[in-house]
Amino acid sequence: MTGITLTAEQIRNAPAAVRQWIEQEVFSSLGLAAPRAAVTIPPQASHLVACSVEDVAGVLEHIRGVLPAVNVLFELGRPGISFGQPAVMTFRLMDILHHTRLHDVGEAITCLEMINQALTEVKKDPSGRFCGFDNEGHCLIAPQTQASIATLWQTMMERQQAAQAREAAGRVAPAA
Repeated sequence: MTGITLTAEQIRNAPAAVRQWIEQEVFSSLGLAAPRAAVTIPPQASHLVACSVEDVAGVLEHIRGVLPAVNVLFELGRPGISFGQPAVMTFRLMDILHHTRLHDVGEAITCLEMINQALTEVKKDPSGRFCGFDNEGHCLIAPQTQASIATLWQTMMERQQAAQAREAAGRVAPAA
């Protein structure tokens, strides 16, 4: 057996194919990699929908009772990598898996399919997709959808902070 040591800079500067190979080897050695067939998903014929904040709120309402799906939804509000023409935001399924603490890629895909189903109910469009997948283990969404998720999250946090401030102000009785 032969070992090799690479610096973070060397890995960052390596060609994309080399970085992907290193990533697969690391995940495999840690027992985190799903079998290749499980990540490879057939191309989907339907189109990605650019969701408004109201659309995302409707999706959230449909999945509210499934906490893992809610976590996955808000994970897609993080900045992703924009690529292609027309642009799509890409998120690595392994990152989604890690940040949401799901056990395997299949669970993440199940949550994403729940989100897709919720969108078809919200938009009443069976061909529209909240997200899609590629054969490299990425989830794809429209940039507007990512921005809408981030806006909804920020709005929810502002409302929560305002409610906490009102509650705290109500507990402080004025001195008489």
